Amino acid sequence: MSEQSWHLHPLRVRYQETDQMSVVFHGNYVTWFEIGRTEWIRSAGYDYKTIESRGLLLPVVDLQCRYVAPARYDDRVLVCTRVEESTALRVTFASEVRRVESDEQWRVMTIPQGEALPGELLAEGGTKHVWVDSDWKPVRMNRIMPELYKLLAHSGK
Repeated sequence: MSEQSWHLHPLRVRYQETDQMSVVFHGNYVTWFEIGRTEWIRSAGYDYKTIESRGLLLPVVDLQCRYVAPARYDDRVLVCTRVEESTALRVTFASEVRRVESDEQWRVMTIPQGEALPGELLAEGGTKHVWVDSDWKPVRMNRIMPELYKLLAHSGK
């Protein structure tokens, strides 16, 4: 994955994700941001199971989300995720949820930073995390998984 690239992961809005107003319930965007982070890590050749087996946990310490337009049942959306900033102790992910119409756009893909993302922006924001151990004490992940640290540091600003 190249520096500052967006990882795009397709989802179709399920009926149970909508509310009485026939739009996606706002809390589901937070779940979609988490799916985006998980799939970003997976696309980089890692997974949370492996990271956690090495003694690292990555709790969310801050969450931002701005809603622009509603998603509705059966919409095709892309969860777009990139590393915005990374240090040995913290990592920040930027996220966007976008609606697309064509099957050609609705697929897993990587788009370099600076290139336009496909579709209509529905929500944007991100999450900040701190690396901790199983006792919830901050740890320097560069000492535990230096290869992942290099990847994240290279991906963030």
